[in-house]
Amino acid sequence: MTHTAVAQTPPRTLALQARSTVTALATLATADKNRWLQMLAEALRAAVDAVVSANLQDLAAARQSGMSEAMLDRLRLDEPRIQSLATAVQQICALPDPVGEVISGERRPNGLQVSRVRVPLGVVFFIYESRPNVTVDAAALCVKSGNPVILRGGSEAIRTNLELGRLITETLAAAGLPEHAVQVVGSTDRQLVGEFLQMSDLISLAIPRGGRSLIERVVREAAMPVLKHFDGVCHVFVDQSAELQMALDIVINSKCQRPAVCNAAETLLLHVNAAELWPALAAALQQRGVELRCCERSRAGIAGAVVATEQDYRTEHGALILNVRIVDSLAEAIEHIRTYGSGHTDAIVTRCLEAAGHFESAVDSSAVVINASTRFNDGGELGLGAEIGISTDRFHARGPCGLRELTTYKYVIRGTGQVRG
Repeated sequence: MTHTAVAQTPPRTLALQARSTVTALATLATADKNRWLQMLAEALRAAVDAVVSANLQDLAAARQSGMSEAMLDRLRLDEPRIQSLATAVQQICALPDPVGEVISGERRPNGLQVSRVRVPLGVVFFIYESRPNVTVDAAALCVKSGNPVILRGGSEAIRTNLELGRLITETLAAAGLPEHAVQVVGSTDRQLVGEFLQMSDLISLAIPRGGRSLIERVVREAAMPVLKHFDGVCHVFVDQSAELQMALDIVINSKCQRPAVCNAAETLLLHVNAAELWPALAAALQQRGVELRCCERSRAGIAGAVVATEQDYRTEHGALILNVRIVDSLAEAIEHIRTYGSGHTDAIVTRCLEAAGHFESAVDSSAVVINASTRFNDGGELGLGAEIGISTDRFHARGPCGLRELTTYKYVIRGTGQVRG
């Protein structure tokens, strides 16, 4: 499959080709899927130079266009990240196959055996920005869960995505799996996205992963269900009983380890009775280049801090910027999270079991973290191998979406000749 051929394939042809593989994928043996995953992991490791070369071209073009450092970090796919991608594929290989799993079962009084069994969702249209690692993660998760997938990455990653798509297609063919189970859209024409989003007769689910404008467009135009997350406005609340070193470690890791990702902290909330910890926290954050946007109480005595606006508290900065607010109670911290948060990831640092329990019950986010970094709300860290994204929805799937979240279920009813009277 050449890059030119991919670019020239019309959207409906891609969707029809994907649809043609639905039955074959749904009935594939686990061993066949796992053989392909192992081949893909090996191909990634063998093609590091080719993938890095394609990615360097994307990075150069992105820099020339003025892309921010945070976005460049999302786009970058160097050797360590490719090795991590290969490892994630092998982890998916090692996970149980969800297709055919019996969720529940019972025997009715009339002798019917009624079961709920996991089945694939169908053709997935996945549209995403920057992160080319998503090309591999989504392909691996979708095939393992029995779903054909059409992958449409952003124009800024087109060279990297096409190179990864080549590896995926070649290994699918070598493993004897349907070549059209995974297809990378070669065109960067934004109009084509709208065409895919209207194909509810062929596509079962749309998954957008990127900025708010992309997700809002997909939600607005899609004729099929959408699995999405909006902003990652994540919080760390340092309770009055928090120990300084733990608070330092968690706050710094949550904000600084990878500030551009959706599970990085954007706001630090401090209990007023823990305010004596703030100067040390502020110094450690500023030493790492973090810009502090503070309420009036937290700005006092902190050189270089600026006043936070109402909009700051609602913003996913995706950079070394941290909003800070001192609150008078646990209840006020929870109310702040309810008001300004996005339902993604929120953490508490505390030595009080009662405070931890109340925070866990009252904060309604896809992940509530107690005494650990917000960065752990991640498919790989939570044992999913990889993820297609972190859903902030409440319907169908929530939090990191892995293999099981790419399935639905059907009822299987087994009888011995029963008829309904």
